[in-house]
Amino acid sequence: MAPLIQIRNLVKTYRDVLAVDNISFDIPQGACVGLLGPNGAGKTTTIEIIEGIISATSGQVLYKGQSRSDAFREEIGIQFQQTSLLAFLTVRETLETFRSLYARSDDIDELIQLCHLGDFAHRMNDKISGGQRQRLLMALALINMPELLFLDEPSTGLDPQARRNLWDIVRRVKTRGKTIVLTTHYMEEAEYLCDDIIIMDHGRVIARGAADELIKAHCGGAAMTFPPDGIIPVLDRLDMTYRTGDGRVEVFIEDVNSAVRRLLDAGADLSAMVIRSPDLEDVFLKLTGRELRA
Repeated sequence: MAPLIQIRNLVKTYRDVLAVDNISFDIPQGACVGLLGPNGAGKTTTIEIIEGIISATSGQVLYKGQSRSDAFREEIGIQFQQTSLLAFLTVRETLETFRSLYARSDDIDELIQLCHLGDFAHRMNDKISGGQRQRLLMALALINMPELLFLDEPSTGLDPQARRNLWDIVRRVKTRGKTIVLTTHYMEEAEYLCDDIIIMDHGRVIARGAADELIKAHCGGAAMTFPPDGIIPVLDRLDMTYRTGDGRVEVFIEDVNSAVRRLLDAGADLSAMVIRSPDLEDVFLKLTGRELRA
């Protein structure tokens, strides 16, 4: 099946800042693709170019193999991270207003059911909670029955229950065959929702693949975590690579049995040790670093 979106040699510069550095990738039809990266990686700029909000300095974005036309805007839906809603409209009135902007639209009652808006459909926009607001924004992004859906950090600021509820909606949207491009800072969210993950840094694509493929390629084996007291001299003596942070010491190893045996033979105290499989966050930190970026 041909890609829905094709990105070819995309470049974006702002004066002396190279925000997007000659990147190329495809977005398959019907997939949920996650675009991840630290602050300043270029992911937001890339998404805004694909959406047609800003122009590229050079390069090409193709939609269904062609340059984007006016039809492109009718066939995409966008859930922005921040969207102002009219306080004097109800949730249902907001959906009806947005529906009038498009040549084709979905049934409002079906959207209310899909996004769990029924209990507050007649409530004013300024009287709904953060989780309810995000579900409304999801419904607005779906109002024109888009083929391609952009979700920009859709669960930022939500409590765990509201976040999981939103994830369930996204998964139901996926079953309808929609193509989804998701940006998020929650690695668990990307791992749960995305079929394919693109990691960017310094304006370039530095890794791509399914979550399990990225974990296997960059952080295979398991992670052993220890409190820092007493373990670091043992690790140094055994020449075992580790990293420190958040009041703990973490060691990535390929063979758990062998590593445990070596540590016991060296007299290490393993009573407080925790062993876990690596996840997407480990991949992200390994590839992009732990240093906080403004």
